[in-house]
Amino acid sequence: MASLLGDEYAVFAAALGRPARHALRANTLKADLGQLAALLELPLEPLPWCAEAALLPGELRLGRHPLYQAGLFYLQEPSATAVVPVLGPRPGERVLDLCAAPGGKATHIAARLQGQGLLWANEVDARRAGVLLGHLERCGVRNVVVSAEEPARLAERLGGFFDRVLVDAPCSGEGLFRREPESVREWSAAAVRGCARRQGHILEAGAACVCPGGVLVYATCTFAPEEDEGVVEAFLAAHPDFSLEEVPAAAGFSPGRPEWVAGGRPELAGAVRLWPHRAPGEGHFLARMRRAEGVAPSFARWRIPTVPRAALGAYGAFCEEALREAPAAGQLALLGAHLVAVPGGMVDPAGLRVLRAGWLLGEVRGERFVPGQALALGLAARDARTLLDLPQRSDEVAAYLRGETLPSPGPAGWLLVAVEGYPLGWGKRVGRVVKNHRPRS
Repeated sequence: MASLLGDEYAVFAAALGRPARHALRANTLKADLGQLAALLELPLEPLPWCAEAALLPGELRLGRHPLYQAGLFYLQEPSATAVVPVLGPRPGERVLDLCAAPGGKATHIAARLQGQGLLWANEVDARRAGVLLGHLERCGVRNVVVSAEEPARLAERLGGFFDRVLVDAPCSGEGLFRREPESVREWSAAAVRGCARRQGHILEAGAACVCPGGVLVYATCTFAPEEDEGVVEAFLAAHPDFSLEEVPAAAGFSPGRPEWVAGGRPELAGAVRLWPHRAPGEGHFLARMRRAEGVAPSFARWRIPTVPRAALGAYGAFCEEALREAPAAGQLALLGAHLVAVPGGMVDPAGLRVLRAGWLLGEVRGERFVPGQALALGLAARDARTLLDLPQRSDEVAAYLRGETLPSPGPAGWLLVAVEGYPLGWGKRVGRVVKNHRPRS
């Protein structure tokens, strides 16, 4: 880095010695940044590249806050919030996040889609895919598919299916050095070269999934030119049907550095670098590419078997008891015992390792329907017939989040437990107490 940055290196190195900044991003499926700031009673410093994100003051930690548990915000590294605005997803589009765990960018995409279209979030590691699914559920995302597949397998089955594809590639993590000491210990020049090779393969798979005229964004959190401009240069040389688009300027954005890689084409300057000494955050690299127009492939829609009448009856009885009306959210499917609302335009996922295809409403147990946590967090408080709304600083909300029963006399049956008007999970009143149905996980 000293050889690349020259006189600027001293400022760069000094920045890495200062405390890292932290940010939150409002989940606009539930609340905007202004509403969130008022609820949290915090001074939030907006980020210039993302209207829904802001810097947190000092070393504040909010991961256990009730409003976080209700899905109103996602805690994110500041420069990482620049990626989805560059991708530019719009309501109604089909979007693939190919390397999606732990879920910061996937939940951001979902918020930008505003419940319309389809988000396919993939993470090859099944354990990390489970974490990803948890964040998507917490944020109330309905129109999502979560898979744990090799990128090449998705390219085989879904070639040309998506309007936009994000490849937030695993990298050598130079942008994590300040926050994660283990990334320093794991770094080597050989690791950088190995990451670049792997990134090239993943980018190939992601590109295959882009429809004609669609957008592909490649992102890393490393400063290494081999993994940034070098990967994009090699990809563009091999794929003349893709062209690099210049990213609109924003405060804190610096241009790509084509002179840092062999044969770097001048248009690589249209990519974006975020540096820790020039902007709040740890650093990112972003390149936005567009595929040439052409004929889009056709895909057969998933033929979902009809849900048995008994299961529909159990679900209908629950909705009659607990909700003002059954939520309209795609076609119902019974997958094992799980009742799911499948988003429109879904292709048949047979043969793919899919953890979730749609909005998990709950579980059918004989003649009973037991509502799921994803259903609770995908609803608004106004959807519930009975609401137990708790103040964010109350002993009761803390007890509910610990899994405890709450004293609350009233009519028996299912009710939605909320904090400040935002759902947290289900409860069931029996006698003078509300039994806690928030999953221990």
